[in-house]
Amino acid sequence: MKNKIISLILKLLFFFIFTLQLNASDQVWNLAEKGNKIILIRHSLAPGGGDPPGFKIDDCDTQRNLNRKGINQSKKIGKLFKKNKIIIDQVLSSQWCRCKDTAKYAFGNFKEFTALNSTFQSPYNKNEPKQLKELYNFVKKWDGKGRNLVLVTHYSIITSVTNAVPSSGEIVITNRNFEVLGTIQTD
Repeated sequence: MKNKIISLILKLLFFFIFTLQLNASDQVWNLAEKGNKIILIRHSLAPGGGDPPGFKIDDCDTQRNLNRKGINQSKKIGKLFKKNKIIIDQVLSSQWCRCKDTAKYAFGNFKEFTALNSTFQSPYNKNEPKQLKELYNFVKKWDGKGRNLVLVTHYSIITSVTNAVPSSGEIVITNRNFEVLGTIQTD
């Protein structure tokens, strides 16, 4: 009897936590539905860390790429945007293949934007000040006319502008000053 009561309490606790997460997620989507937000997305699941030595930006075979789970996660991101009726001005992506693939599977159309490229490892880590300046200037001039700007990038860029540390495929919704309004897990 005691085990059944404990089991019931645990089930109720998990249900309560799950319900809170759903409500929090709905609130974050409601913010994005209003428009004029910067929506940063860390590329979907691409197992490993960094890229192999000697990788080339224009050669996906030399990079760490999305696996099947990452492709499905990217498609889920696109479905979440449609389900929540999030109006998009434009989708910009890092030039890394895992980001471009995330953008492609989630949204279809996107443009490459070098300011979103990874600054995680050498020699690209030296580009961070220049890239961040370019990103801040772009957002400052951006006029979304009530729509949202979607940026598909790497945790190194997202962390630099928001202090958030997103997991693969995580959506970080900010205002134009990159102040985090909420995050949404997609795994």
